Amino acid sequence: MAALSEPISQPGGPPFDSALLDRLMEAADIDLLLVTSKHNVQYMLGGHRAMFFDYMDAMGVSRYLPVVIYPRGATQRTGYVGHRTETNQHQVAPFWMDAVDTTSWGSVDAIEKAIAYATQQGFAMRRIGVESAFLPFDSAQALMRLAPGSAVVDALEVLERLRARKTPQELAMLRAASESVIASMADVFDICTPGMTKRDLTEALRRAETERGLIFEYCLIAAGSSHNRAPSEQVIAVGDVISLDSGANKHGYIGDIARMGIVGEPDAELVDLLGLIESLQQAAIQAVRPGAPGAVVYAGPQALIAASALRDHLHFVAHGMGLVTHEVPHLTSKAPVPYADTDAGLPLEPGMVLSIESTLRHPTRGFIKLEDTVAVTESGFEVFGETLRGWNRTGTRANGALAA
Repeated sequence: MAALSEPISQPGGPPFDSALLDRLMEAADIDLLLVTSKHNVQYMLGGHRAMFFDYMDAMGVSRYLPVVIYPRGATQRTGYVGHRTETNQHQVAPFWMDAVDTTSWGSVDAIEKAIAYATQQGFAMRRIGVESAFLPFDSAQALMRLAPGSAVVDALEVLERLRARKTPQELAMLRAASESVIASMADVFDICTPGMTKRDLTEALRRAETERGLIFEYCLIAAGSSHNRAPSEQVIAVGDVISLDSGANKHGYIGDIARMGIVGEPDAELVDLLGLIESLQQAAIQAVRPGAPGAVVYAGPQALIAASALRDHLHFVAHGMGLVTHEVPHLTSKAPVPYADTDAGLPLEPGMVLSIESTLRHPTRGFIKLEDTVAVTESGFEVFGETLRGWNRTGTRANGALAA
């Protein structure tokens, strides 16, 4: 097994914009990055995920901890510390960097190997950037012991900004994930009949997404007049509205969509209520364009909500989407996931991807929601998975044609 100081053949250059990363590190005054989250490791390795640890991190008395060692201004000397179970994957599809060590077992020895490589290479370590939320306590202790003169700072924003503009390949993954979630929802609406439970529908969606090559993550499901969205033994009845909100990923890239179904026919009030939600969605989507400040996505929906008699029951949020939900751009400081609205005044850029979602928690008619994944393009926007926007009648193969 090659040690980090013993180069192996290099199949190509970095799969990310290293010049941008260097500029971001310089602006943050970071000399060395230690990247340890599975999503950012995947990004910096061009798609690699350890197959043994795709679902779980625990191993014996420790855990899986991959480490990409990235020195500012010296991309070609980037190193990677991986687990022993990654050896075969590396042999089949070699990583782009020369320095690779797939002999670690846990969270402490992975950091020890990473710092040993940085020291051996003579990398500047005055300020080391880490992912604070993805660095175990024992790893952090080892890092501070091994680099006592270094300031350890959080590099979350540096890495988020690096990922902000998606490549054509990433956009294709997000498009495919979204379209597959939509198609899976159509399957579930088709088989939904009175007497089934919310748990039955959730499992049906899991199977449909898995059969389309997605990794199922969750299904938030509401039925009838209830606002509870946990899978349960609640029985589906004639006349129930069904809200499906699912996240599933394709090679880590998330499709996050919400659509509505109904067991029967929607009455005029339900048509109007879903129409209201669609108007919020379109007010946001139509505002998406490169160069526009991020706040424009909120302006239209907020005005419609303020003018609605149902304002106290309506909710709108838009957030970044990619390998992580609620990643850059950050458009509001009032999102369910707390962060600063750093992108509200900054221009939207081609390649950025947004999740746009509008929700009505109606006092008597139930939970009504639409959610879309929208990419910023050179000329405007593209919606990924745009069908099934109306009331999808359950128990029929003609959902697409019957959507109101």
